Amino acid sequence: MNLSALGFFNGLKKKDNRQYAVIGLGRFGRAVCSTLQSLGYDVLATDLDEKRVADALGSEITTHAIQLDSTDCAALKQAGIFEFDTVIVAIGNYIQESIVTTLNLKEGNVPHVVAKASNEVHGKLLKRVGADHVVYPEHQAGCSLARSLTKPAILDRFDLDPDNSIVEVIIPDDFHGKTIADLQLRNRFGLNLLAVSEKNGKFLINPEPDKRLEGGSAMVVIGCNKDINRLPI
Repeated sequence: MNLSALGFFNGLKKKDNRQYAVIGLGRFGRAVCSTLQSLGYDVLATDLDEKRVADALGSEITTHAIQLDSTDCAALKQAGIFEFDTVIVAIGNYIQESIVTTLNLKEGNVPHVVAKASNEVHGKLLKRVGADHVVYPEHQAGCSLARSLTKPAILDRFDLDPDNSIVEVIIPDDFHGKTIADLQLRNRFGLNLLAVSEKNGKFLINPEPDKRLEGGSAMVVIGCNKDINRLPI
């Protein structure tokens, strides 16, 4: 179960015929395009750099890609960007362009604008001009790296808020052969078990209390970070 995309896509719930536009084709923008494309969505990508647009089309990470200046409101309107449900502003390193683009989109009545911020001040400015959701990819990547180094048994994590998370974790040897009922995760650790992995590589959701766990496989739990850290991993 790959939770890595949830931190960003938690607000982007799939609807029939939903389309997305991504402005900025740096590493972050390309990753967003590629992921949305692989999930079956139509994606329109834009960038000021014509070479990046050509590269995106050549690598087939997006359905459509065009070259435009996103600080030009008329150019956005002409390209039909204002008609999209969700637009991702992936211009993180050019703060002025990022803010003006976000403002243009909100003034163009785009319902959901997600913007990448390079720092906290940038994020606050994006919120001020109307961004519905601000993401900090570098900060999140740094936190993920630190956690993976200190807690290698945690395979993936989705932060619900600063204090609570959903994590995919390797089942510790202490839990091997025991049933979910035996472990009493809620009483002992304050955690709720959501899923366990099976030999076929798939996850069993909401397993029965008599399900026996195998050390070395994986389970997904939800709870307070302090409680998650008390697991014998």
